[in-house]
Amino acid sequence: MLRAIAIDDEPIALDVVKALAAKVGFLELVAGYTDAFEAMKRLQQEKIDLIFLDIKMPDISGIEFLRSIPHPPMVIFTTAYSEHAVQSFELDAIDYLLKPFSQSRFLKACNKAFELYELKRRNGGPAAPEQIFVKSGYGQVRIRLDDILYVQSTGNYMQFVLREEKILSRLTMMEAEALLPSPAFIRIHRSFLVASGKVERIERDTVWIAGRELPVGAGYAREIGKITGT
Repeated sequence: MLRAIAIDDEPIALDVVKALAAKVGFLELVAGYTDAFEAMKRLQQEKIDLIFLDIKMPDISGIEFLRSIPHPPMVIFTTAYSEHAVQSFELDAIDYLLKPFSQSRFLKACNKAFELYELKRRNGGPAAPEQIFVKSGYGQVRIRLDDILYVQSTGNYMQFVLREEKILSRLTMMEAEALLPSPAFIRIHRSFLVASGKVERIERDTVWIAGRELPVGAGYAREIGKITGT
């Protein structure tokens, strides 16, 4: 069961999300908030899997709100404005729903979130996989986890950088994170996931893997601490 909250400064819009969510069997909408800062308190107190998030809000935009969370849950944006779509997907949003949206469109977005949730849950078990299959071109490519140095986001694709080659796959960052078991792989930047065991050197805002310098993003110090044990 996905546990979700909704954030929208318009009570009517919240009521719409509540009504649509009530018809999705695998989704529990535990609360709705017109105040984003009240929602932040909820996120700090308990585990939430998914946020339905409006973008145009008076005190803080949905984009700014999401950026303020160090390790955010999955997010589905719900908005009347289309101009933020590209920016939202750069922030790894699951989907972008333009108001007014139908039950079927809402369900499609929820299904995408549930698939990712299940993928993370399966890969979070006690026995981590030794290899994965990723979509590349028209097929699936087998990749041994031990061969991966790091993964880089490049537009609508993820580039798996291996010891001997690079494989381009049409995945989102969140899908790549779900495929790669933690803490063997950690996110150090909005655009980079690294194999923690392959890190050779750590500096204030960079790490080095196989002689390559990769940036460490603001807010990822805790993840870097998983490598050093601090």
